[in-house]
Amino acid sequence: MTLIVTLLAAVITTIVWYTKLPDNTYRIGVLALTYWAAALMWCVDGIACLIGGEPFVEIADTMAMLDDFILGLVVVVVGLTAWALYLLLKDPRNVMAKVFADRRS
Repeated sequence: MTLIVTLLAAVITTIVWYTKLPDNTYRIGVLALTYWAAALMWCVDGIACLIGGEPFVEIADTMAMLDDFILGLVVVVVGLTAWALYLLLKDPRNVMAKVFADRRS
């Protein structure tokens, strides 16, 4: 379920990035790559589960599915938080530079 939530986030951000491609102000591609990397990580985890004799995706236990769904949402929120911090550091619209310049005056 975590993989499904992460893949959904990756597909949505990729579509948004592709439709906004000429305007790269907010660097949505970075967010999309973050989610694709997380989805790849969950795929590797699923393959490791298969090698260990467990199912790729747990669908028999409802509580395990709920836990995986919540973990997927946490991954999406952490990705958004990391992207927001990236935007604050890169400051694509020079907002923070103007704020600090106003405080110095």
